[in-house]
Amino acid sequence: MTKVAIDHHDRLGAVEIVTVDSPKAGVLRRRAKPVGRVTADMQRLIDRMINAMREAKGVGLAAPQVGVSKRVFVAEVEERVHVFIDPQIVKKDGEEISSEGCLSVPGIVADVPRALQVTVKGKNRKGRGITIAAEGLLARVIQHEVDHLDGVLFLDRVVDRSTIREVTASTEVEAATPPA
Repeated sequence: MTKVAIDHHDRLGAVEIVTVDSPKAGVLRRRAKPVGRVTADMQRLIDRMINAMREAKGVGLAAPQVGVSKRVFVAEVEERVHVFIDPQIVKKDGEEISSEGCLSVPGIVADVPRALQVTVKGKNRKGRGITIAAEGLLARVIQHEVDHLDGVLFLDRVVDRSTIREVTASTEVEAATPPA
C-alpha cells in the first residue's frame, strides 16, 4: 500500500492508496456500491481523494483505490477537477490504443484499447445530475476509473500482453498516460 501524505493544513488526514499486492487488494476486484445521497462524509472522502491523487501525481482516483467500495471517482485533466458519483458510461465512440499506468499497479504500464469519446451520466459532488461528453485523455481516464468501480484493472483490458512492461518512477511519467 502506498501511503499518501496530505497537507496538514487541510485537517483531512492521509488516505492509503491500495495496491494489488496489499492485504486490502480485494476491494480492487469488487463492484463498488452506489453512493446514493451525497453526505458530508462523502464530501470529505472526495477532498481526500483529490489530495491523494495530486500527491501521487495521478490523473484519476476511484474510491476502491483508497479502500472504500463506493461508486465515486475524481479526475484532473488539463487543470480541471472532475468528480463523478454513481457514474454510468452511456455512449462510446471510436477506439484508440494507448499506454496506461495505475496508482494501484505501481511500476507497470501497458497498451490498452479504449473508446476515443464517451458520454457519462452521474452526479457531481453536490449530488446534482450531470452528463459529460469527453474525448481524449479525459475519456480514457473516465473509462479507467469506471473500470475500477466495476472491479476491473487496466491489465484486464490489455489485448497484446507483450506491451506490459515495468517502468521506473522516472520513466513512468514519460512512458504512459499519467497513472489513474
